[in-house]
Parts: sequence; C-alpha cells; structure tokens
Amino acid sequence: MHPIPRCCNAKTLSHGAYTSTLDTGCDRCHAPLVESTFRNAESEVHSPDATTELNEAPEAVAARILSLCLDVPRWVDEVLRHRPFADDRALRRAVAHAAAPLTADEVHRALAVHPRIGEQPKGDDASARHASNEQSGVDVSDESIEQRLRAGNLAYEKRFGQVFLIRAAGRDAHEVLNALDSRLGNDPQTEAAVVEHELREIAALRATGSLGE
Repeated sequence: MHPIPRCCNAKTLSHGAYTSTLDTGCDRCHAPLVESTFRNAESEVHSPDATTELNEAPEAVAARILSLCLDVPRWVDEVLRHRPFADDRALRRAVAHAAAPLTADEVHRALAVHPRIGEQPKGDDASARHASNEQSGVDVSDESIEQRLRAGNLAYEKRFGQVFLIRAAGRDAHEVLNALDSRLGNDPQTEAAVVEHELREIAALRATGSLGE
C-alpha cells in the first residue's frame, strides 16, 4: 500500500496518531489514492485482505482508513492500539468496544458525515461513496415510501435534534421505516444507546467490508 501524501491545503485536527481532515473536506484529496483499501460497503462478500491491509498499513494510513469508518479520534486511537488483529472477529470486537461509551460530542461529530436515509449524499468523497453504497438497497422510487421517509426523518430530527442513523446495508426501505417508527418512541437515553450501536455496526461494516455473521 502506498503512503498517502498530505494535502498542502489541509487544516488538520490531531489526536495522538490520528490526524483528521474530514471536517475540511480534504479526504477528497486522499480518497483516490486509497481507493483500493475501501471495500464495497453494501456487499456481503468479504474481502479476505481487509484485516490484513489494516494490520500492515502504516499507522497514519490505518488511522485515515478507520476515520472513514467512524470519525472519532479517541476511538481510532484505541482501535489502532489493538493491532495486529488475528482475524475479522478480533477487528469487530475492537470496533464494538473501543472508546465505549462515546461522548455526546463524539456522537455529534460522527453523525455529521452521515446523510439522511433516503437522500443522496452530497459530494463524491470516500464518506459519500460509503453512504451511497450502504443505502443502495433502500429504494425510494415509490413516492409513498419517499414521503414516509422524509416525514419520519423530520419527525426524528425534531424529537432528538440529530439525523436518524441506521445501518442501512442489508435492509430495505420497509425495514428502515419500521425501525424509524419504532425508535421515535424511545426516550433520549435509550435512543442514544441505539445510535452508538448503529455507528459501531456501520464502522464494522466499513472496516471489514462485510455485514458479518
């Protein structure tokens, strides 16, 4: 794997070994150079080299890959400390338990790069491509589905003050709508736990390229 040159225009936010450029959009500069490291997040076909690539990548490159899975610097640092991973299960365990629980500010930061369910992600950076692949099974061509998703998204945002997040890969529009309707009845504490779980499921999917068992 080739090292990623640093964008001369990047304004970085450093945290230990992890340097984030997501807030400035500079991952768009890096994304083409690391495209081979990003598996099709919607596919359930596992790339056998995903965990190996993460193990063997230079620390800065591995950190950037992980930041596209979950843009929380503390989480990225803790996952990195578990390298090398014996297998996908070990990587998934690290993804699921590192930096637990996330703080409200960390969740807010992580949610900022996720588009609404049913809406096309803006831009063409690595994060947008991940989201587009993951939502590919959520068909909104049916007008009634699209209207229900739009109304549900707005109702959720009014209730919880943040975008509705769900691991969309492997789910169709009806499953997403059912989950949205159910979660609107959660209290804030319960919903916070659900959101963190969904963030970690998405991170595991992106890190391994697989929905797992």
